[in-house]
Amino acid sequence: MSLELRLNGFQLTTAEITYRMPDHPHLLQEFIWQHLDLAPKFPKLHKFLDFWQRELDGPIHMVRVMSSQLIQPAEFRLVDHSLTIH
Repeated sequence: MSLELRLNGFQLTTAEITYRMPDHPHLLQEFIWQHLDLAPKFPKLHKFLDFWQRELDGPIHMVRVMSSQLIQPAEFRLVDHSLTIH
Protein backbone atom coordinates (compact mmCIF):
# COMPACT_ATOMS: atom_id res chain seq x y z
CA MET A 1 0.00 0.00 0.00
CA SER A 2 1.41 3.31 -1.02
CA LEU A 3 1.89 5.90 1.70
CA GLU A 4 1.43 8.61 -0.92
CA LEU A 5 -2.04 7.27 -1.80
CA ARG A 6 -3.02 7.13 1.86
CA LEU A 7 -1.82 10.70 2.42
CA ASN A 8 -3.97 11.78 -0.55
CA GLY A 9 -7.15 10.53 1.10
CA PHE A 10 -7.30 6.92 -0.09
CA GLN A 11 -8.72 4.57 2.53
CA LEU A 12 -8.81 0.81 2.83
CA THR A 13 -12.19 -0.12 1.41
CA THR A 14 -13.81 -3.53 1.69
CA ALA A 15 -16.89 -4.50 -0.31
CA GLU A 16 -18.92 -7.59 0.45
CA ILE A 17 -20.59 -8.45 -2.85
CA THR A 18 -23.51 -10.87 -2.71
CA TYR A 19 -24.49 -12.24 -6.10
CA ARG A 20 -26.77 -14.87 -7.59
CA MET A 21 -25.28 -18.06 -9.00
CA PRO A 22 -25.72 -18.05 -12.81
CA ASP A 23 -26.95 -21.67 -13.02
CA HIS A 24 -28.94 -21.54 -9.77
CA PRO A 25 -30.41 -18.01 -9.39
CA HIS A 26 -32.10 -18.91 -6.09
CA LEU A 27 -28.64 -19.42 -4.48
CA LEU A 28 -26.52 -16.51 -3.25
CA GLN A 29 -22.71 -16.44 -3.15
CA GLU A 30 -20.39 -13.87 -1.54
CA PHE A 31 -17.24 -12.26 -2.90
CA ILE A 32 -14.97 -9.97 -0.85
CA TRP A 33 -13.22 -7.11 -2.68
CA GLN A 34 -10.59 -4.98 -0.91
CA HIS A 35 -8.60 -2.05 -2.25
CA LEU A 36 -7.45 1.48 -1.46
CA ASP A 37 -10.19 3.81 -2.64
CA LEU A 38 -11.49 7.36 -2.19
CA ALA A 39 -14.54 7.68 0.05
CA PRO A 40 -17.37 8.56 -0.37
CA LYS A 41 -17.45 8.22 -4.19
CA PHE A 42 -15.37 4.98 -4.35
CA PRO A 43 -14.25 5.27 -8.01
CA LYS A 44 -12.23 2.02 -7.99
CA LEU A 45 -15.11 0.06 -6.52
CA HIS A 46 -17.51 1.49 -9.11
CA LYS A 47 -15.07 0.57 -11.88
CA PHE A 48 -14.89 -3.00 -10.53
CA LEU A 49 -18.69 -3.28 -10.22
CA ASP A 50 -19.10 -1.95 -13.79
CA PHE A 51 -16.66 -4.64 -14.98
CA TRP A 52 -18.61 -7.27 -13.01
CA GLN A 53 -21.95 -6.31 -14.56
CA ARG A 54 -20.45 -6.10 -18.05
CA GLU A 55 -18.29 -9.27 -18.04
CA LEU A 56 -19.57 -11.75 -15.43
CA ASP A 57 -22.70 -13.87 -15.47
CA GLY A 58 -23.66 -13.75 -11.77
CA PRO A 59 -26.03 -10.80 -11.23
CA ILE A 60 -25.26 -8.70 -8.16
CA HIS A 61 -27.86 -8.94 -5.41
CA MET A 62 -26.29 -6.61 -2.80
CA VAL A 63 -23.08 -4.70 -2.09
CA ARG A 64 -22.06 -3.78 1.45
CA VAL A 65 -19.18 -1.28 1.70
CA MET A 66 -16.92 -0.66 4.68
CA SER A 67 -14.17 1.94 4.69
CA SER A 68 -11.48 2.69 7.24
CA GLN A 69 -9.11 5.59 7.65
CA LEU A 70 -5.63 4.05 7.51
CA ILE A 71 -3.64 6.98 8.86
CA GLN A 72 -4.89 8.06 12.24
CA PRO A 73 -3.30 9.93 15.10
CA ALA A 74 -1.53 7.67 17.53
CA GLU A 75 -3.51 6.75 20.58
CA PHE A 76 -1.79 6.84 23.94
CA ARG A 77 -3.21 5.57 27.19
CA LEU A 78 -1.83 6.30 30.63
CA VAL A 79 -1.27 3.08 32.52
CA ASP A 80 -1.21 3.38 36.29
CA HIS A 81 0.35 -0.02 37.01
CA SER A 82 3.80 -1.48 37.08
CA LEU A 83 4.87 -5.10 36.76
CA THR A 84 8.06 -6.68 38.02
CA ILE A 85 9.21 -9.92 36.47
CA HIS A 86 11.84 -11.98 38.34
